[in-house]
Amino acid sequence: MSKPSANKGPAGNRPRLIISESESGADMLHATGFRAPDPFVYLESRGRTAILLNDLEFDRGKRQAAVDEVVSQSELAAILEKSLGRKPSPAEITARFLKTRGGSRPLVPPDFPLGLAHEFEECGIVVSPVEGMFRPERQIKTAEEIRLMTQATRITEQGMERAFEVLRAAKIGPRNILRWGGGILTSERLRIEIESTILRSGGIPAGNSIVACGEQACDPHERGHGPLKAHQLIILDLFPRAAATGYYGDLTRTVVRGKATEAQSRLWEVCLLGQKLALGALRSGADGGKIHREVTQFFSDNDYPTERVGVAKDGSGGRWSGFFHGTGHGLGLELHEAPRFGAAKLKAGQVFTIEPGLYIPGLGGVRHEDVALITKTGHKQLSRCPKPLEL
Repeated sequence: MSKPSANKGPAGNRPRLIISESESGADMLHATGFRAPDPFVYLESRGRTAILLNDLEFDRGKRQAAVDEVVSQSELAAILEKSLGRKPSPAEITARFLKTRGGSRPLVPPDFPLGLAHEFEECGIVVSPVEGMFRPERQIKTAEEIRLMTQATRITEQGMERAFEVLRAAKIGPRNILRWGGGILTSERLRIEIESTILRSGGIPAGNSIVACGEQACDPHERGHGPLKAHQLIILDLFPRAAATGYYGDLTRTVVRGKATEAQSRLWEVCLLGQKLALGALRSGADGGKIHREVTQFFSDNDYPTERVGVAKDGSGGRWSGFFHGTGHGLGLELHEAPRFGAAKLKAGQVFTIEPGLYIPGLGGVRHEDVALITKTGHKQLSRCPKPLEL
């Protein structure tokens, strides 16, 4: 395996190789449009694209894959066996596929398997991992991709509306514990209702949607567990995938079933103003890092600094308070897709979530998250779900 190569994008002269499944392999799905649960081979060389498929997937690949050529692995193996006088190894079959299409020295993704690279070297194939994104063209969404991402967002919103519906119907019981459907309403029960709705709406539920109440919501990635309570902040963060297309939605709302206190309301409002500040700064050419710093400073100016609280004199203990994660992240065929918002110079056609959050131990957590398409002069918000505080 040669040293890493700078990524010149699709206009480069080097052949480009992916060996991956495409259910979670976003580069492979983007390159081929073909959904398969097991790894297969994709090559882009000499201005043409080709995939190598086993018999299980060959006929379907001929119908569905958006490539110039679909090659049968078993037929290629039979030809190679005649010339070798023995059964070829999988690496030898792939090597023949590559060599006959000008792919002897291909660029590969940075996470290409090291063991496979060594096998290829024995077959005369030398791979070079790229630096950065393997398919940088994935950053800029086409009109069709924006349509599909909007569909994924609508699926996500169906799940959120179900969460609102259940919480509104829940009764406030002793010790402010919410009751619904003849029993205690827990994070787990509400998650089931949300994800069942997402499934019926055409989505693949995340399985770890966030339904975090009260103090649990002070940890941004705490899924939430146990009884939900009235008059406490509840973070609902849903990020399913559209079953038909593989694109993700991502949406967060923060609500209170019952009455919010003045402190809760102020935390919610300041967080919303921080999100509006970030959304208002979006446009092609903007600096994501600068926007993040401005949001962080805005929160600090409004009495929510980012800091460790409760730290002992010896420096031990304590926990984070304020805003201590990113302002947003890329979204597409991956939930957290490159580029990182805080390190990006924004470009028209990129899609980001904008999700500042405030987490104050002893009070609770608030996060507002929406999906935004960057345009030349601003942004277009793809999500349209309302933001109620009290239900």
